[in-house]
Amino acid sequence: MAIEGADIVKAAACLGASLAMGLGALGPGIGEGMAAAKACEAIGKNPKEAGLLTRTMLVGQAVTESTGIYSLVIALLLLFVV
Repeated sequence: MAIEGADIVKAAACLGASLAMGLGALGPGIGEGMAAAKACEAIGKNPKEAGLLTRTMLVGQAVTESTGIYSLVIALLLLFVV
């Protein structure tokens, strides 16, 4: 049983997909947590603006999550196309 070039390419693709998702999910997770923490602080200081702050926080988190979705797309491409 010899290791061929196709096996090495598949192993590298799997490793690349795992790195893409691991590192790609790290940034959005930290960013969304920081956004939620700052929104909670702002609501604590000014409860009357809770609706506006919540809406703005959710829009910011959706934009932040898009980078995680991009890394998912890259990982899926590496797994199923390569």
